[in-house]
Amino acid sequence: MSQVFILQNQHQQFLNKHNEWVDGRDASALYKTPHRDEALNQMFEVNAKDYNQRIKILPCVTGERGLPVIDPDQLPAPAGEAATAHSTAGQCAETRQASLEANCERNETPFAEPLFHHE
Repeated sequence: MSQVFILQNQHQQFLNKHNEWVDGRDASALYKTPHRDEALNQMFEVNAKDYNQRIKILPCVTGERGLPVIDPDQLPAPAGEAATAHSTAGQCAETRQASLEANCERNETPFAEPLFHHE
């Protein structure tokens, strides 16, 4: 078994051979290279086209057919679970926003000490 390098973005998606972001479940379609410097160059090229991407290089061992073996923890959640996680995150964000608005109405700063003390 040897080592290859693949690219992953902040959404846990992987770059494929057509410069598209995919879930990585089809390892044969992924961009992979045995050279870290080639992976780094590809990362810069992709990032230049979309500067909002936060890309990292993942070293992976290869299986019998030379395809990267990706740790299941590195894979994104399946579509159904991702939708549930997204709605839960949205609910948390709404709750946090409501809490911040309530603190602002009471003229409270929730995360910092007051800058000035009135005596």
